[in-house]
Amino acid sequence: MVPLSQRTSSCGDKRSLANQLSTSAGGRVPSRSRRRQTTSKVRANSIENILAEQEYRIDAFAAPQTAKDARSRQTYSTSGGYPGDLSAGTFSSTSSSRQGSSNGSSSSGGSSSSSSSAWLRKTKLVCTIGPATGSRQELFKLADAGMSVARLNMSHGSHESHKAVIDLVTAYNETGRGCVATMLDTKGPEVRSGDLAEPIPLERGQSLTFTITEGETGKDRRVSVNYDGFIDDVSIGDELLVDGGIISFAVTGKTDTDVQVEVVDAGVLESRRHLNVRGKSATLPAITDKDWLDLKFGVDAGVDYFALSFVKDAQVILDVKKWLSAQGSKIKVLAKIESADSVKALDEILDAVDGAMVARGDLGAELPLEDVPFWQNQIIQGCRRRGKPVIVATNMLESMISNPAPTRAEVSDIAIAVREGADAIMLSGETAYGKFPLKAVAVQSTVALRTEAAMTRYQGARRFGTDEAAPIDWVTPPGRRSSSSSGGPSDGALSEMFAYHSTTMANTVGAPLLVFSKKGGMPALLSHYRPNKTVFAFTDDAQVQRHLALYHGVIPLLLSFSDDAEATIDAAIAALVARGYLAKGQVVTLVQSGKRPIWRSASTHTIQVRRVESKHMGSSSSLDDD
Repeated sequence: MVPLSQRTSSCGDKRSLANQLSTSAGGRVPSRSRRRQTTSKVRANSIENILAEQEYRIDAFAAPQTAKDARSRQTYSTSGGYPGDLSAGTFSSTSSSRQGSSNGSSSSGGSSSSSSSAWLRKTKLVCTIGPATGSRQELFKLADAGMSVARLNMSHGSHESHKAVIDLVTAYNETGRGCVATMLDTKGPEVRSGDLAEPIPLERGQSLTFTITEGETGKDRRVSVNYDGFIDDVSIGDELLVDGGIISFAVTGKTDTDVQVEVVDAGVLESRRHLNVRGKSATLPAITDKDWLDLKFGVDAGVDYFALSFVKDAQVILDVKKWLSAQGSKIKVLAKIESADSVKALDEILDAVDGAMVARGDLGAELPLEDVPFWQNQIIQGCRRRGKPVIVATNMLESMISNPAPTRAEVSDIAIAVREGADAIMLSGETAYGKFPLKAVAVQSTVALRTEAAMTRYQGARRFGTDEAAPIDWVTPPGRRSSSSSGGPSDGALSEMFAYHSTTMANTVGAPLLVFSKKGGMPALLSHYRPNKTVFAFTDDAQVQRHLALYHGVIPLLLSFSDDAEATIDAAIAALVARGYLAKGQVVTLVQSGKRPIWRSASTHTIQVRRVESKHMGSSSSLDDD
């Protein structure tokens, strides 16, 4: 069960584009006009042209189910031969008998490949499921296109409709085509305007009154608000925003029941619009009665993650975790950082949660817009230091709700999130109700893949950082680690040390990592250190597998563990060969460490480098050209 990722192939040749064209022209460097024409062909397969097809070939993104399938799949080919040679990138769908070599197969039985030439996308994709993607056919297409987490937005839909989505995700996972987790996103405490008899056109300078009196539907320009504390939260001179700023007001006065405002930015006010006061958070309870009902539904339905909206401090996280423990649930809790209060308490919140989401919509409404990029980076780096997953969300491909291609700024936005080290990037309306959900997923996947390849080519291992992301360090510095009763490092400290040095070894030999886990701790640590190659994490627990679907660079697979360690390891390697991820002669770094020992004593931790042998090939031996 492999989460879907795209591949790129590289041949290790660092020739310039001109030399490549020279080779294609029989050894002659083409004339300038000829070179332009040839270069145009290279560029013809850019994102815009890929998206020009109304029916995007999603089946090309599906994980290979057999060795034969592994030979024919859409790849991102860097013709310059190195992941990150951005001058010559092309999209191609290949099906020749030599495609096995570009997926890591050795070209002869006696030779070996120290690393696969395929590049697997590491940044995960979170997709919001809605009317556009709620059917079996469309949801399966999203999953085949690369969705790792299906988001359920509890601000919309019913428990019945969300349960139907959860059942579809379960059905998809049972096919063996991939592993998709489910994330329940709470509505949270929100201040909204009431129902209107009809939309109200507003011009700059006009007056309007918001009131806590019920039943005001726009007559005499009076509009009800659903929260009695609204009066206390607002002060004269405040900036009041509708839906994050599509309309804005200046507060000019207030009474015990009313708030008078003047229109600053004109628009049309409709029913049940979200209201924010710039720079302030509403004094609503962190979790509403509706949220508790939704959380209970999530436990009963078996979701994998909770994303809590408008978290103000760590206490709400601790309360939910305590409640989950009483329910016997292992659901992971993410905090959505989207309010002025949450950034003030950022460190304590990140210490308490299992991960976080940069929810830029409301964050940009409560804080000055120019502060959002700063806080995005702070949230990402805060999670990275703690070894916790982080999602960047909101408006990533907003234009693709209506348009078949992204803006250039949106493409850059995706690339920045990837370079900053986000584990996942999210689509909201783009996949929930947009016209082009599959194309939006294809754009995110393509941009993330190309950015990752460029980072590895020009920046080296992620451990050394980039301009946007500080160098990756210990989750728990050695000086602060607890010791065992014998005076040596604790098991947890040893696990982290082995994750660090396993990454170093894997990067040195150019090999992916193979790890077996009961709880998911070691794969998460390996993800933290951002190895150059993929982490293949085998577990015998389906929920642990789904939890790992969110982690950067981890491909989680479900496998029954036998008492025979060697038999299980061989079975895992054979499964990776069958799916086209490993090939005969290739090496893999095997890590046996973690808080819960498997086939070892608690005091023994090992790192091994193993080579794929004939015994691992099985029926997939056709991947080897010999």
